[in-house]
Amino acid sequence: MAQMYVSLPDDLETWAVARAAEGGFDSGGDYVRDLLRRDREYAEKLAVLQAAIDEGLASGVSDCTIEDIITDRRKRDGLA
Repeated sequence: MAQMYVSLPDDLETWAVARAAEGGFDSGGDYVRDLLRRDREYAEKLAVLQAAIDEGLASGVSDCTIEDIITDRRKRDGLA
């Protein structure tokens, strides 16, 4: 496992240690690792969402109504 050393101002270090204790973490480092993991997961989900938005924008404008789209989706998913 790689190591990274980060210098924090005293107030942030105190805050991180307090948040770690409140969240059931063993240390401030565990808390920071959890924050980094959650930030990575968020970035990955955001990238998937952005790709879907880009695909939708690139697909052009449809003449279908929202009701048509919902009906087609339900049929495709076997729900209609």
